[in-house]
Amino acid sequence: MSIPFPKLVLFDLDGTLLDSAPDMVATVNRMRAARGQGPMALDALRPHVSKGSRAMSAAAFPELGGEVPGEMIREFLDTYEQELGRNSVLFDGVSELLDAIEATGSRWGIVTNKPEYLARQVMPKLGWDARCAILIGGDTLPERKPHPLPLLHAAQQLGVAIADCVYVGDDQRDIDAARAAGMRAVVALWGYRIEGDDPATWGGDVMAQTPRALINGAMP
Repeated sequence: MSIPFPKLVLFDLDGTLLDSAPDMVATVNRMRAARGQGPMALDALRPHVSKGSRAMSAAAFPELGGEVPGEMIREFLDTYEQELGRNSVLFDGVSELLDAIEATGSRWGIVTNKPEYLARQVMPKLGWDARCAILIGGDTLPERKPHPLPLLHAAQQLGVAIADCVYVGDDQRDIDAARAAGMRAVVALWGYRIEGDDPATWGGDVMAQTPRALINGAMP
């Protein structure tokens, strides 16, 4: 029987494996409260989560006109570190997908733009510290997604040919990075997208509606 997964499946983290939006909205609402502002709705912040701390801060404080000062980014990251893992959950089907990858003898890893020190704190909370084959954060290397270097580095470190890898992500940067690396790409349609994003234009090899679709033969 043929193995339904490539040798290595690499994932984005927030919006692909982990629904971290509840932790993110708790973060920005602490920041808003400190400035005498009311809470932001979860659904209002959710589309911005995959865009990173700067984009979330800009969405939470529209009066800044998109000009988010560095000290606010540091405040966001420090506050998020305190909220990390309190309310986030795996997307439905992710646990089964990772189990299925491992059951075939394949490996999986994470390439995220989240700072590495924060991403590493997530691992033991999910029981992944001994399961995840490699973790690369947004500050691990000189470049981050959409640059292909993090994906190329992950494959090289694990000794896996690019042809035997797939990358799964919910943002155009993820797909751009995979394409630049020569890696097959899966668009995670269950993730976070801002209004106007059209994943059909990103150039992914597969658009998957759910993680379970990748168990049932949708993996390219």
